Amino acid sequence: MPPRTRHTPILRGMTAETTFGTTRPLDWLCLAPHPDDAEIGAGGTLIRLARAGRPVGVLELSRGERGTQGTPGERAAECVAAARILGLAWRGQLGLPDGELTDTPGGAHALARVLREGRPRVLVVPHHKDRHPDHSGSYHLARRALHLAALRKADLGGEPHRVSRVLLYQGNGDIAANVLVDVGAVMTDWEAAIRAHASQFAGGHVSETVTPEVVERRRARLMYWGTLARVRYAEAFESEEPLLIEPEGW
Repeated sequence: MPPRTRHTPILRGMTAETTFGTTRPLDWLCLAPHPDDAEIGAGGTLIRLARAGRPVGVLELSRGERGTQGTPGERAAECVAAARILGLAWRGQLGLPDGELTDTPGGAHALARVLREGRPRVLVVPHHKDRHPDHSGSYHLARRALHLAALRKADLGGEPHRVSRVLLYQGNGDIAANVLVDVGAVMTDWEAAIRAHASQFAGGHVSETVTPEVVERRRARLMYWGTLARVRYAEAFESEEPLLIEPEGW
């Protein structure tokens, strides 16, 4: 019996579902392990970019089907409502299993395909030190997908694409922030985008992240990062690589 090749038809067949907008070249793409993670971790920055005319997108890696609150259908509808508030050009769903997000060949090939189709300049991913295993697993999945998307001989279809910058966003733990974005002017819409996920943030306390106090807790973090940047509110990101800056733009 001949050995199985690494790239099976199953891997080639996995693809993302568009849930909002249209697939197009994107400036920034934010990966969310579950519905609502992008809004909580990077929503203010996405709103600022969208208002500046930049095409930005969000890709949910799972439907959050194992969450205590909300059905997959309810959460999908909430994602559409939040996408309108954020001003997204595109939102998609990869459909990987909730609670089992990690670096797998099938998931990495599917995500690499999205990177080739969307061609983002900047990719925003969860931090690898996050306490939630789906968040840390998403980081490692993204790293493999970034590598595959740039390989000309990878069996993915489409043209190879190399993302210019990867930023890590804050989830359920601290980060070594070296990139701060002033989001003070968009806090009203930032809060509205989070609250669009009503199944998660209305009712009783379920976990450290699924709680009615999520906006209050996150706002406190944004105020802390804002203090360091001498603004009222700032979203924090970590770049694992040095940032090249044009000094004339300082």
